[in-house]
Amino acid sequence: MMYPFLFFDRTYILILIGVVISGIASWNVKRTFETYDRYENQRGLTGTDVAERLLHAAGIYNVRVERVSGDLSDYYDPTNKVLRLSDATANSSSIAALGVAAHECGHAIQDQQNYFFLKFRNSIVPVVNLGTNASWMILILGVIMGHDQTLIDLGIILFSLGFIFQVLTLPVEINASRRAIHILDEEQLLTADELPYAKTVLKAAAMTYVAAVFASLLSLLRVVLLFGGNRHDN
Repeated sequence: MMYPFLFFDRTYILILIGVVISGIASWNVKRTFETYDRYENQRGLTGTDVAERLLHAAGIYNVRVERVSGDLSDYYDPTNKVLRLSDATANSSSIAALGVAAHECGHAIQDQQNYFFLKFRNSIVPVVNLGTNASWMILILGVIMGHDQTLIDLGIILFSLGFIFQVLTLPVEINASRRAIHILDEEQLLTADELPYAKTVLKAAAMTYVAAVFASLLSLLRVVLLFGGNRHDN
């Protein structure tokens, strides 16, 4: 028996489209960050300064701000209550860096306020990891067992967990960016002229998550096309 998933097939075009879209989004966010990284904020604040001020302004004192190596590798760790800023953000006083730092503070505020989508997304991480790792084994087993559609359907459902995770990530990231712009304005850390630059950077970053959702959807569609066409059990 010939198994199409072991060889090149026309559905690979879906994967290639997803890779191209994700690549364009990543290139755009890097280009946008580099553009507005040239503009220093008028108050001379660094990314670390802004992160600490915004956390304290939100009444958050149990989150540490630490530096992590790399560029645009910033993230908030809700388990250890640590906000990690990359080399390109921590000591930079650019408007782009302040926007990124404020975005990560947005995640910390979400955590403090028990923002539903953040809590739910984080709670399903173990299930998503287990399901997506097991999905291909179950799909292959279903094919080997004479296209057992029950196993194949289970494999497709487990594979779709990755797509569901990406969909849940989107509102989390968009909300964090909205919070970032709001608190930067409210605390007057950026001027009215500087805020649009920060918005542009964060919008470009948000598009990487939109691209991730689309790429994940294409991957799921490919799996459905490869395995979902034989609707019977043996």
